[in-house]
Amino acid sequence: MHHDETIESPRMSLREVAPEAYKAMQALERTIQVEPTIRHLIKVRASILNGCAYCVDMHTKLARKDGETEQRLYAVATWHEAPFFTPRERAALALTDEVTRIEGRVPRDVWDFAAKHFTPEELANLVWAIAAINTWNRVVVAMRTLPGTFQA
Repeated sequence: MHHDETIESPRMSLREVAPEAYKAMQALERTIQVEPTIRHLIKVRASILNGCAYCVDMHTKLARKDGETEQRLYAVATWHEAPFFTPRERAALALTDEVTRIEGRVPRDVWDFAAKHFTPEELANLVWAIAAINTWNRVVVAMRTLPGTFQA
């Protein structure tokens, strides 16, 4: 891995170069039904794990706009030790960690913890939401989209 001291400029806009695929991802996002607080938390967490500065910037701004606190947003990076999250939010964050860092499987205890706090339909949507943000993170990182430009 090469680490430059300078931030490179964006490579291209996939919205402009491959608009149909971009629209399809946006359409997928609209079909995923996850409560807003959990959606914000998993998007921030996956983006932190994937090193996607643009998405961290975007999703923390959107979360704050929707009423999320600074304290909880800062604590997402260390959610395991932070007492600010409900058991349901912790289950979503644990599943986000495992699906994002997937190493062949999601451990049974993590899945069971999530299944305890979400209905099957909610759990299915949660997995789709985690998969979608991971896809967005990979696209945005590959395109070197610059953070700080998103306006909530």
